[in-house]
Amino acid sequence: SLDKMNFITRLSALCLRKTKMQHRHRSSRRPAVPLGSRILTDPSKVFEHNMWDHMQWSQEEEESAKKKAAENSLVKVQWEDQDKYEREASKYWNEFYKTHKNNFFKDRNWLFLEFPEILPEKKRQELKAEERSSEHKKISSTNSSSCKNEMFEEGEKYWKKHYGDGSTTVQGYVYNKNQTKILTDSPQGELGSLDSFPGSDATYRILEVGCGAGNSVFPILKVLCNTPGAFLYCCDFASGAVELVKSHSSYNSAWCSAFVHDVCDDALPYPFPDEILDVILLVFVLSTIHPDRMQAVVNRLAKLLKPGGMLLFRDYGRHDTAQLRFKKGHCLSENFYVRGDGTRVYFFTKDEVWNIFNLAGLTEVQNLVDRRLQVNRKKKVKMQRVWIQSKFQKPLVSLRYPEETTKRQPY
Repeated sequence: SLDKMNFITRLSALCLRKTKMQHRHRSSRRPAVPLGSRILTDPSKVFEHNMWDHMQWSQEEEESAKKKAAENSLVKVQWEDQDKYEREASKYWNEFYKTHKNNFFKDRNWLFLEFPEILPEKKRQELKAEERSSEHKKISSTNSSSCKNEMFEEGEKYWKKHYGDGSTTVQGYVYNKNQTKILTDSPQGELGSLDSFPGSDATYRILEVGCGAGNSVFPILKVLCNTPGAFLYCCDFASGAVELVKSHSSYNSAWCSAFVHDVCDDALPYPFPDEILDVILLVFVLSTIHPDRMQAVVNRLAKLLKPGGMLLFRDYGRHDTAQLRFKKGHCLSENFYVRGDGTRVYFFTKDEVWNIFNLAGLTEVQNLVDRRLQVNRKKKVKMQRVWIQSKFQKPLVSLRYPEETTKRQPY
């Protein structure tokens, strides 16, 4: 996993070096490297775009953020109210979707840029080919061409080192000879007692946990509906959210199954067997769960993944603007808050995220802090945003039993 991280970092740095910063600044399109590459090089032009990537905080900004978080955490919510927010969590989210319907969040069209693993390998290659063809028509700059060539060479070196000529694709992922032997020699287990279930005939399965009104679901379905053998499950514990998904004109039970599910309820079965999922999408969901219950939730989700399956994660990071804006009296516990509408949110560090998924038996592929400057050009307001973006993979051979690690570890 460290090699993969280094590989990603080298590619990002290479592209940033080879392309002129001013050209990046003027570009309205984000190049396909981790976490974007719109770099603010001229502060006087900060209001020319809504978002700037890879922002570096000064020590003064770090200290100021810590101070604000400490101040708004001084007064905690009363215990009886905390219990109410936990017991009635689904009620508050149902009220949220009843009020906002599908108008609050924008569709996550960035998903395939940051998480290409959502798609089966063949579909990924098709989209890459289309993108390369489109890019080829636009390229007129020698620098741009040089950057792409060097990135390609870097990728070739990485591929040969880790996979060589004897690579093969299993369950949508690429493995070398030794990895493939481990996978094919290991018992895959049976599909459980469910003889027939939604998506039982599929060859590639995705689950989105906490689907809300479908802001990830429908961008994914737009691609999957033309992908034979692919099937999308999506769940939310707010029944109102699931109804919004099912009533959408793009919803079709032929390639999607939306259902109500509380991931915190270990005894509640999923409508499909364990170890059948290729991908789990967990985007801005874990932060809504009480910190003491997060580990058990991730442990259970890890069981749903096939060996080699991926869990894709994105959520709020420590000292994000959203955390610093809370007033006193909204803090439930350290870095865990309740909003005015009764919904809750936790703000993670990268190490916390790694610890949770590692204890669930998953291996790090990517684990990044995404710092951006969000701009309200009309009001001339600047906001420091912090998110955590991660990818964790289920090993081909299980090394531990996650059910033994349900207790949340201190960080």
